[in-house]
Amino acid sequence: MKKVFLAVVLFIATSATIQAQLLKIGVKAGVNFANQTGDATFDGENFNKDGITSYHAGLVAEIKLLDRFAVQPELLYSTQGASYKNAITEFKNELGYLSIPVMAKFYLTDSFSLEVGPQASFLLSEKDNVELGDAETFEFGVNAGLGFKITKNLFVQGRYGLGLTEASKNADVKNSTIQLSAGFMF
Repeated sequence: MKKVFLAVVLFIATSATIQAQLLKIGVKAGVNFANQTGDATFDGENFNKDGITSYHAGLVAEIKLLDRFAVQPELLYSTQGASYKNAITEFKNELGYLSIPVMAKFYLTDSFSLEVGPQASFLLSEKDNVELGDAETFEFGVNAGLGFKITKNLFVQGRYGLGLTEASKNADVKNSTIQLSAGFMF
C-alpha cells in the first residue's frame, strides 16, 4: 500500500512539474497605433483619415508544444479605429473589441520569437462624436509580430494586426493596428 501511495504522489508531483513547464498564464498590456484602411466615405461625403493612439490589456497563455514552438492564445480588450475630418466636420471613431488572437510562436532563440496567427474580435463599444452606429459586431483578422523574453517571466511584444472583414456597415474600411505590449507570465 505504501508503494502505491508513493507512486501516486510521485506521479502527481511529476505531472504538476511537467504542466508548469508546458503551460504558463500571464497578463499583458500596451499601446495601439490604430487606423482604418479603405474608402473613407460616409453618407456620400469624403473624409481624410488619421490614426489614433489607444490601448489593449488582458490575459495571455503560452502552451509549449515543442522545444522551439508554442501556441499563445490571448483574451484582450483592445480599442481601435480612426479619426475622420473634412471641411465641415471632424470626429473620432473609437471601437472597443474583445479580441481573441491565437498566435503560433516560433522561437528563433531561447528568448526571441516570431509570432503569427488569426484573431477574432467582438465589438463591445463604439465611441464617436457623431451617431454613426454602423460598426460591424464581428471582425476577423490576422496578426504577425515579434516577441522577446527579457527574463523568465517578463516579456515584450510588437505586432501588426490587419482586419480582413469590414469594420463598418456604411463604409469600406478595415482595422489596421500596430501593438506594442509588455507582459508578465506567472
